[in-house]
Amino acid sequence: MTSASWHQRYSSTSHSVAKRFRGVLGWWLGTRATIWELHAIVVMGNCSWSTLGVKRAVLKAQGTPVPRRVYKVVDQQVRNDQGIDDATGGRYPEWLYRYAAVAESGVQGLGAIGDEEVRSFHERGYLVVHNAFTPAETREGLQGLIDLIDGQNPDFDGLQFENAVLDRLNRLSSEERQDAVRKLFYFTDYDARLKALVEHPKLLTALRRLISEDELTMFQDMALIKPPRIGREKPWHQDMAYFNLPLSATVVGAWIALDEATLENGCMMVIPGSHKRGAVIHFKRRDWQICDTDVLNDGAVAVPLKPGGCLFFHGLIHHGSPANRSDRRRRAVQFHYCAASVEQTTEEDRLATFGSEGKGVSC
Repeated sequence: MTSASWHQRYSSTSHSVAKRFRGVLGWWLGTRATIWELHAIVVMGNCSWSTLGVKRAVLKAQGTPVPRRVYKVVDQQVRNDQGIDDATGGRYPEWLYRYAAVAESGVQGLGAIGDEEVRSFHERGYLVVHNAFTPAETREGLQGLIDLIDGQNPDFDGLQFENAVLDRLNRLSSEERQDAVRKLFYFTDYDARLKALVEHPKLLTALRRLISEDELTMFQDMALIKPPRIGREKPWHQDMAYFNLPLSATVVGAWIALDEATLENGCMMVIPGSHKRGAVIHFKRRDWQICDTDVLNDGAVAVPLKPGGCLFFHGLIHHGSPANRSDRRRRAVQFHYCAASVEQTTEEDRLATFGSEGKGVSC
């Protein structure tokens, strides 16, 4: 997700950090024990600079040389000419994606969303809709993604590749390319089949009910590929941490499965009711994320979806997805909407709310 820029409007009438410090701590601190004490504090989850400051004071009292800067925070979201995913990524503790339940219930079809479902969405922060799109609509949307990745539209350049393929990017075959892309950005104007999903009348009707507004803005469109074996984790985060929008705005994401999203290939996970906690400070660690030790996932819900299923989720709900360690693809599209009347705020406002490390981040 990039910082919000207005895109399309519709109305009812129309914890491994920076590759284990890249060996720098070993040079700076000199002792293996000290390195792993700091590794436990910083890498294994505690993102608090105050905790780190205490450790630095202890080291100084012990006569151990203390570096001026304990580790480099990698600017992981800077795009380059090849569209490589520059997020740090890395290993994470398995407990981070434990879940208390699997979201097997949900409504059947977008037309089944009534007052009770709207109340549930605002209470829990998410709503599952099975068979939101027909098999034909889903197949068409998927083929649209395949064609864009294959370069069928030479005007489209919104691809981001997994960093695992960097060394062989220029040697990929057409089929290998399909399993090398991490994301597509701002693609709906380049493929009519994908635009049909964004403008689907039943989808817009459902969103008007959830947002309680007639005129909507779709300000972000992404495709989330998570290729087999190399599709990395997306750490727990709040989408509003990426958007220059007021916290008072109701922002709703629509996550649409084009392949089956399973527990094995990295389906979405949400923490019900977490949107009511408000904004949470984010840090640049494996990504722009909620610190691992701040993730309260005891009640987390995994959301597997069949192709054509849709997850609506609030812009402040805590959510994430583990890496795809399976041999199966997990392709999905995601659109974000809010009321057309919402005014953008500044990046400075967003950084003051969600944390100073989030300048220029994209999801």
